[in-house]
Amino acid sequence: MFRQRLIECGDAIQTHLDTAFSQYEPLPIVDAMAHATRGGKRLRGFLVLESARLHGVDEGAAIWPATAIEALHAYSLIHDDLPCMDDDDLRRGLPTVHKKWDEATAVLAGDALQTLAFDMVTRPEVGTAEMRIDLTASLAKASGIQGMVLGQALDIAAETASAPLTLDQITILQQGKTGALIEWSATAGARMAGADTGPLTTYSKALGLAFQIADDILDVEGDAKTVGKATGKDADAGKATFVSLLGLDEAKRRASQLVETASEALSIYGNEAKVLRDAAAFVVARKN
Repeated sequence: MFRQRLIECGDAIQTHLDTAFSQYEPLPIVDAMAHATRGGKRLRGFLVLESARLHGVDEGAAIWPATAIEALHAYSLIHDDLPCMDDDDLRRGLPTVHKKWDEATAVLAGDALQTLAFDMVTRPEVGTAEMRIDLTASLAKASGIQGMVLGQALDIAAETASAPLTLDQITILQQGKTGALIEWSATAGARMAGADTGPLTTYSKALGLAFQIADDILDVEGDAKTVGKATGKDADAGKATFVSLLGLDEAKRRASQLVETASEALSIYGNEAKVLRDAAAFVVARKN
């Protein structure tokens, strides 16, 4: 049921993205934007749509923030892959934007996807003005210096730090870099319904950390062909990760504990939240 729902959400988001891009002039920058948003699990968009379903929000309204978060996530990946940051040649099994085009195109494509995301959450189709303001303000916080950008900055600073990061420091870093957008996604449906975001906040915080631990495990155990990007880079760079600090077995155990925490947070929703519980299990079992 979860995998089918994930596919359905991914297809709906791709259709919405294709429609958005078709309205622009046929320029290389638009091709680069489309390239960057192809593939992937669409987990963040799925979380928006599923949390909306859980709260009785119409999917015709929820598809806008679901597509928005995928556009914003793609922007972050384009910039993360640049030579001045992680310097990656491969993303989702395809050449990164700066490799397929050039660095200037990559920067601009990322900028355009970021602004597209905010355009989408402010569209009248989403709902009331108050709802759109809430979604926009919370997305700005999650994606900026209080969220994802802060996590990225801490990650870059750690590369030249005199000592490896501690477990607490890595946790804070990843709560921004990876967790902030996952938290926004999972709580978007509750925000749209004017409901309590508490249970989904707890769920998403645990989910975000489990996701990052699973990423660190894949960097050790995965191969580039399956994962869709280079592996082993963290170890080669001597970076502190959940695996390097906890060990492989303990990292896997910690990830499983976080899945349990995430699932327990959804008890208030009963069986209606089964798909979100299955999503938490998928996060640590995935191979890419």
